[in-house]
Amino acid sequence: MSTIDTGLSLIRNASQRVSRANGWMGNAFKSWMPTGLYARALLIMIVPMVVLQTVVAFVFMERHWNTVTRRLSAAVVQDIAALIDVYKTYPQDKDRAQVRRIAQRLQLVVDFLPPGDMPQPGPKPFFSLLDQTLSVQLGRQIGRPFWIDTVGRSNLVEIRVQLDDAIMRIFALRSAAYASNSEIFIFWMLGTSTILLIVAVLFLRNQIKPILRLADAAESFGKGREAPNFRPRGAREVRRAAQAFMEMKARIERTIEQRTAMLAGVSHDLRTILTRFKLELALLGEGPEIDAMRKDVDEMSMMLEDYLAFARGDSGEVAQPTDMTMALEELRNDAERHGHTATVAFHGLPVVTVKPASFKRCLGNLVSNAARHANSISITGHRDHRYLTVTIDDDGPGIPVDMREEVFKPFLRLDDARNQDEGGTGLGLAIARDIARSHGGDIMLGDSPMGGLRATVRVPV
Repeated sequence: MSTIDTGLSLIRNASQRVSRANGWMGNAFKSWMPTGLYARALLIMIVPMVVLQTVVAFVFMERHWNTVTRRLSAAVVQDIAALIDVYKTYPQDKDRAQVRRIAQRLQLVVDFLPPGDMPQPGPKPFFSLLDQTLSVQLGRQIGRPFWIDTVGRSNLVEIRVQLDDAIMRIFALRSAAYASNSEIFIFWMLGTSTILLIVAVLFLRNQIKPILRLADAAESFGKGREAPNFRPRGAREVRRAAQAFMEMKARIERTIEQRTAMLAGVSHDLRTILTRFKLELALLGEGPEIDAMRKDVDEMSMMLEDYLAFARGDSGEVAQPTDMTMALEELRNDAERHGHTATVAFHGLPVVTVKPASFKRCLGNLVSNAARHANSISITGHRDHRYLTVTIDDDGPGIPVDMREEVFKPFLRLDDARNQDEGGTGLGLAIARDIARSHGGDIMLGDSPMGGLRATVRVPV
């Protein structure tokens, strides 16, 4: 059993190492791959095209270019070998007229040089198939010292063969020994591939645009903004997704409108009753009991306004460019009017597209919440290319870490919490977070450098 256990343990360890290696390779491959749909679609088109072109080019070069070049070179060398045989067979032809006549019929130019040393071999061209095949065929069919030059003249190949009493110099057409149409094939292959790729890129870009418009419209809707020129475009599936988004948007807006209309009716009825209460209390005269009842009615009015503000949210308001520097200065002035020390700082471009009234209410709730429990308040704004971030620090007692998410629940009132005050409804932070999320952002609570609580509002710009 110990041997079996050891073997199983080795197999298990090996499989774990293989799994880790596969995971590492998969992660590395994912990191190399593009993340955008446009780039991935281009890759899906380009990779098969490149592979196909590579295979076709390799097969063509291997089967056509190499084979045809070898056969053409062998035929030229055979003609040269035949001329050498004629030269040796007819020694009475002193002026070599017959050899030149036969060479002319073979489309070769033959000349005879005095015997001597062959020229020094010149530099060989890199990857010269013609030079290689001619050298092989000359060594195989003639077997005499030779010298070739495939570089000096663009359309001719010079071959010199050492004979017994002379040096035969032959000029042959390069096209007769070399498959010269390969470059044309490659040119047309690359040219047509480039044209097809350009057409594919243009077509794909037009197919990607509707998806990007749909994403922009969804992002604008998530930020509480409108996309006025959006309509379904593109392929059938993209149009279907856009139509589904528009229907979902319409249902959400219809639900919000129905809720707002219902709340407006409830608000009107309750305000009518509270107004009658105030009139009746005014007719009763003065007294401690009357003052207490007036205070209760005022508190009920304030609670009603908070409930309706929370339920209504920021519906109906349109996002527009807002100067955040001025908005933060107004918050500082409000805090100082209530006897608190407040400072304001803003970094970056101050103009941000938000719903001004609701966003100011969001920040105002946070500043008011800080002012109830602290003496000093610091308001800092920062805007970059992606987000607007506003932090509100104070020197108050703060909120326990485990309760920092709980305080955002509607109507939650903690015994020692910062959102607890006389007549408070526990909706200030809930309203603030609801407004921030309607802008596509959120609110986070943390520790402040001033010793109290830090409230951070971050919304996309």
